[in-house]
Formats: sequence, structure tokens, C-alpha cells
Amino acid sequence: MSKRRAVVFINPSRIEAVKAAEELASILISQNFELVTPTDVAIANISQVSIDAIGEVEVAIVLGGDGTILRGAEVTLTRDIPLLGINLGHVGFLAEVEKPEIAAIAKSIVDRSYVYENRMVLGYSVQRGGVEISQGWALNEITVERDSTTMVELFVEIDRRPLSHWGCDGLICSTPTGSTAYAFSAGGPVLWPEIDALVLLPISAHALFSRPMVVSTKSEIVVTVESSVALLSADALRKSPLIAGDRVIITRNPHVIKLAHVNPTLFTDRLVAKFKLPVEGWRGE
Repeated sequence: MSKRRAVVFINPSRIEAVKAAEELASILISQNFELVTPTDVAIANISQVSIDAIGEVEVAIVLGGDGTILRGAEVTLTRDIPLLGINLGHVGFLAEVEKPEIAAIAKSIVDRSYVYENRMVLGYSVQRGGVEISQGWALNEITVERDSTTMVELFVEIDRRPLSHWGCDGLICSTPTGSTAYAFSAGGPVLWPEIDALVLLPISAHALFSRPMVVSTKSEIVVTVESSVALLSADALRKSPLIAGDRVIITRNPHVIKLAHVNPTLFTDRLVAKFKLPVEGWRGE
């Protein structure tokens, strides 16, 4: 019988993540699994490999917080495999709400009983002098921000029509998944994951109109840099320096992230758990 393969992403700075990986690996190895990890940490029964050497795997397992899950998404995006995030402490929006027992995690992987939902992804292209110089994607958000102590000057178009010029700290374009991340901190609305829309949000703009906007995923958003320098950031992982005249074109990416969970959880319950919202006295079942 051929071995089944999975890739494991671990936050090496969290002792509980390393211990959980060791325990999980011990169970999965006994169930005919081969495990690999691109994380720079030595764990028994898990082979360390480079990102390019991961090969064919059936699931990506993340032991850590939302930041580690975003790193795992870099591998699962084009592989069309589930990304199973396990909560090891703080409640996040991408991992399990409550930490399952390691045995339950292993069983869901062996039985393929985990559930998953498709999460929208953004794509971007940077053009300089009419030539594409970089491109990429984001699960949470794409930002164009100042790269110095002064404001950044940005001109924004939607669907080839001018929207506004802003002198600001930056501009965020987020997916529903990212609406509870940077965009939320900057005052944007919370979007339920199944909503087919984007959030566009200027950061600290010197303008009469700088409200967060909800935009169609069919739209093309173009941000032209009019200051001397700026910085593009995708999920705070992939970054590109920008100069005056650069155009950042943001659209929906054709790929999705298959975000998996051992136990299905409604987004409403996730929101309540994350922010400890007052629901005492609720009379529902």
C-alpha cells in the first residue's frame, strides 16, 4: 500500500505547536502517512524539505495562529488541497475556534472527515511604464501604503472610471476573509466569508470622503502612485517597492483557498468567541 502524504506548517516559536506536531506525527505515521515540513524546526517523524520539494500531498496541516495559516496558504493555493488550521491558544478567524484533541485531529485526517469552505483570493499586477514588473495574490488583503514618514499620494479608479485622489497613510483592498484583519483594525466592515464582495478602505485619508466601500468582485481596481515612493504588501508576506507612476491593478484571482476545519463552525460563533461578544441570556437552542 502506497503511503499517504501531508505537509505540516509549524510556528517554531510556540512550544505547544512543536509538541502538538510531535504527537500528531506519531499517530499519522502509524496510519501509513509520510509527513514533510518546510518549517525550519526538527521534529521526529517529519522530514524537513524546501518549499519546492514538498511534492504531492493530500492536505496541509497548520499548527499555529492565523499568520502561520497564511504561510501555509502559499503552498495550497495552486495545489487545490485543503488547508487545515489548528488553534493552539488565541482564537483566530482561520483556525479552529476551540482546540480539538490531537487524536480527533488525526482521525479527521485519516478519515478525510474534515469539512472545508472555499475562500476567495485577490490577485494583483504592478505595471511600470506599461510593463508588468511583478504580480501576486493575497488571501487577506492587498495594501498600498507609505514607505516613508510622509503621506502617500494615491489615485484610485474602479472599472476604468476615476473614484478619488487621496493623500493618506495607504489603501486596503481586502477579501471577506481579510475583513476581520487589517481592514477591521482600520475601521472597515466585517463581511461574512460567503459574501461575494471586496472591501476598499483608505487609511487616515486627508479628505472629506474616505469611507470604507464594498465593491463587486467583478470590478477592476487600479491604484496609481503619485508620490515618490510607496510599498505594496500582500498579506504582509509578499512586498514590492513602488515609485511614482506605478499602477497596481487588483482583481479577483481565479484560485480559491480550501480552508478546512475538524469541526464545522458558523462564522457568527467565531465572531462571538473572538471578541467575547455579550450573548448571555440568548434563548435559542
